[in-house]
Amino acid sequence: MKNSYRQKEDLKNIEKIRELLKELPGFCREYFLSLESRKSTNTRKNYAYDLTNFFRFLQENNPYFEKKDIRTIRVEEMDLLSPMDIEEYLSFLQYYTRDGKEYSNSPEGRARKLSCIRTFYDYFLKRNLLKTNPARQVDVPKIKEHNIIRLEPNEVVELLDQVESGENLTNKQLESYQKTRYRDIAILTLLLGTGIRVSECVGLNLNDVNFDDYSCKIIRKGGNEDLVYFGEEVADALLEYLENDRDYKNPEQGHEDAFFISLKNMRLTTRSVERMVKKYTSNVTTLKKITPHKLRSTFGTNLYNETGDIYLVADTLGHKDVNTTRKHYAGMKEANKRKAARSIRLREKD
Repeated sequence: MKNSYRQKEDLKNIEKIRELLKELPGFCREYFLSLESRKSTNTRKNYAYDLTNFFRFLQENNPYFEKKDIRTIRVEEMDLLSPMDIEEYLSFLQYYTRDGKEYSNSPEGRARKLSCIRTFYDYFLKRNLLKTNPARQVDVPKIKEHNIIRLEPNEVVELLDQVESGENLTNKQLESYQKTRYRDIAILTLLLGTGIRVSECVGLNLNDVNFDDYSCKIIRKGGNEDLVYFGEEVADALLEYLENDRDYKNPEQGHEDAFFISLKNMRLTTRSVERMVKKYTSNVTTLKKITPHKLRSTFGTNLYNETGDIYLVADTLGHKDVNTTRKHYAGMKEANKRKAARSIRLREKD
């Protein structure tokens, strides 16, 4: 059964989807109904945002659609678009302003939006409501291979030491530090020691953590339950937080079950954790932009270096496709092999 946090997030997502659907053509409802059994509410919400943006672009830039009310567009009119129209949209996404705000999309962001349009067209093409899919004739934006950004072992030690001591914090930061010290240590240790996502971390409930077998039950991105195991360091940090902080909290109604509580006595948000990670890691390294996801990468790297088992890493991180994991971590194996080969001496130097 889903925990209360995930249920609340799902309800918020569903509410937003329904709100966005009111701005979209009527035939879009059928498409979103088809997604309900296959996609998470968060994915469907992102699709709704992407399609809303696409139709607004057509209304603002396409001669045929510019005088139309988006809600009145008919499905057969989508056949009027050419691959060039889709390419113009991808070009537009690189940088644009709307409602006084500036927006930009990386190649990854543009690729995701192209994928959304492709699957949208595919649905109606399969039902013989459209004749072509112009988005399938457009190349996916080239995505550069990125090296994994992670903390080195010495940086992990420095980070945890700093959180325990409060060193290098400003006077203003020290004021809140005294109130959140145990919680911050527990969160950072948990993220570094298990590789769970920040959403999975803040979604934890008190009864999800089992100290008898050192495990915690989490809800993965797709909404499935998973069991994650942790070591003694993580257990000690979590117990210290419970004994010195959480047990003294008086959570607001609806937040009583939350494992991690904010100073406002509510479930901690992902944004709060992101700010906390930035606050501490900026004093450890100025060359890397460390986010909770980078702490997840740090765990994945350490686990792969320790075991060399890409399938174990994929399973532990909750990747549905091992190729996702292999793409990020397999290169490290080659680097280790090269390093080992260079360390072999056939003859000692004089």
